Amino acid sequence: QVQLVESGGGLVQAGGSLRLSCAASGSIFSINAMGWYRQAPGKQRELVAQLTDGGRTNYADSVKGRFTISRDNAKNTFYLQMNSLKPEDTAVYYCNAVAVTTKTRIYWGQGTQVAVSS
Repeated sequence: QVQLVESGGGLVQAGGSLRLSCAASGSIFSINAMGWYRQAPGKQRELVAQLTDGGRTNYADSVKGRFTISRDNAKNTFYLQMNSLKPEDTAVYYCNAVAVTTKTRIYWGQGTQVAVSS
């Protein structure tokens, strides 16, 4: 069983920065892919950033040039650095990972709130 725990959310002013962390724990053989999603009130959950096992990244057009996804393999942790935040970035942010224990499964964190004031 794998558990993902997000941290680093909060309230910031427009133009500010936040760094979100996602810590994975459990009997993990490997993490093959990871990503960040967000969901604003009344809207569908959307992909924000993704990092594959091959090192490829992709970002939502709305965050390109402002957000960066990265990982620390030794700590089983990955991050989302968010710069130049805008009010429209306000949402609950979720991390997810494709992890292998006895089988390959998709895991989700509980979410962390990000609010950006204008």
